Amino acid sequence: MIGRGALTKPWIFTEIKEQRHWDISSGERLDILKDYVRFGLQHWGSDTKVVETTRHFLLEWLSYTFRYILVGLLDIIPQQLNWRPPSYYGCNDLETLMASESAADWIRISEMLLGKVPSGFSFTFPPKHKSNAYDRAENG
Repeated sequence: MIGRGALTKPWIFTEIKEQRHWDISSGERLDILKDYVRFGLQHWGSDTKVVETTRHFLLEWLSYTFRYILVGLLDIIPQQLNWRPPSYYGCNDLETLMASESAADWIRISEMLLGKVPSGFSFTFPPKHKSNAYDRAENG
């Protein structure tokens, strides 16, 4: 279960070690994403195919990290694994972008880190993540 939590909050190990809730800022989360991209490019190289492979893995990871809920928004601590907040506006544009459940916004984040996507690029919202405690109207 800790491994699943680490998909959403890679700093969970620090929280466990220090026995506290750590409300990490969007800038700090962006730094973690930058490290992730840097490690991918260092491991595989930096040609066009590798950049797109790294982008694909980054987008898959972003399909988990958008679920992070700021501790300040929680009514009850600790939160449950399946809890999701309704859409909200963060303290800044980056916070709002990182909390978006839209794959198009995740692509915008990947463009901030890896450059413009090639023409014809598409990334669909994986169906494995469709479960949500706050169901939207289009889901029935």
